[in-house]
Amino acid sequence: MPTTMRFVIIGFLFLSALPVAAGKCAQTFYQSSKSVGKSAPTTELVHYEDNRVSMACTYTIEVYGEAAQPLAQIVNDALDEVDRIDRLMSHYKSDSPLSQLNRQASQKPVFVSDELFDFLAECLRYSRASDGAFDVTVGPLMKAWGFFRGEGRMPTDSELATARSNIGYQHVMLDPERKTVFFAQPGLELDLGGIAKGYAVDRVVALLKQRGITRALVSAGGSTIYGLGSPPKSAGWEIKLRDPLHAEKSAFSVWLRDQALSVSGSYEKFFELHGKRYSHVMDPRTGRPVPGVLSVAVLSDTGTAGDALDNVFYVLGLAKSRRVLATFSASEVFFFVPAAQGRWRLERLRKPSLISRGTR
Repeated sequence: MPTTMRFVIIGFLFLSALPVAAGKCAQTFYQSSKSVGKSAPTTELVHYEDNRVSMACTYTIEVYGEAAQPLAQIVNDALDEVDRIDRLMSHYKSDSPLSQLNRQASQKPVFVSDELFDFLAECLRYSRASDGAFDVTVGPLMKAWGFFRGEGRMPTDSELATARSNIGYQHVMLDPERKTVFFAQPGLELDLGGIAKGYAVDRVVALLKQRGITRALVSAGGSTIYGLGSPPKSAGWEIKLRDPLHAEKSAFSVWLRDQALSVSGSYEKFFELHGKRYSHVMDPRTGRPVPGVLSVAVLSDTGTAGDALDNVFYVLGLAKSRRVLATFSASEVFFFVPAAQGRWRLERLRKPSLISRGTR
């Protein structure tokens, strides 16, 4: 049995306090006697944690179950599912179906699997609903700004013009009968990085449910987290949101129970030039990084929705997000925006209205 190790939640992008080597897994496996609810009899539960580097981040899965359940195998299978999604949807892997699609779809309609087709259809629904604030064809912009395999740079006017001419979700043609994808605009390519991690979280949650797991925390590097049920003797899974200006501090906690939290922050990847910060969060409509926002966190029913909507609300900004919140599936949105004297201000949106404000 592996040595017992315990993970510490220290911010939504730093769920594990332990170093994880690429391709390796850190595990926790121990038993504890927990009382599930006030009137429930004492039940011996097994707590198991494991993680794996996949999709350019560390996926961490924490579960509680009965001693008779093969928790280690269940969690390993769940992590294998993440790897499967990565092999399907990665635009970094040249042999993935998505990369093959990017190479061929501007020349002819390309047949894809039902899973990839349905996922792309959902992506386009978010694009249409947000008027292009979310756009999976943003790849050329990410490359022009140096955020594809890099830390960012200022593009030339010519590079930016070329990139902008090669994006637009409207040019992605889906044929539901033939399950084919065609790019009506040459130079178009798909980048699912803004939503695929959330989809992988949902796939893991579905697998855990199928295997009889009712208490689990699934994290895609902290960018999308799903709390299935709750830990013993708790109303939910406590997640501490990171202070957007101070990595060592947390802003406040949220509690997840059958709900997802997704976060997009300007601090994840950025560069500075002439005293101005340029982050990796792009507005596909302007072709430029979004200014005036530090981070956005979204509570939603699924990881897929949250992963898409943290981008949508980040790009739309506070004022417009307040107006359109009711049209999306998010239940609550947290905006961290710059305030005076190097501080940040929290704006909390909840259906149907803004419910609280604060300054930190």
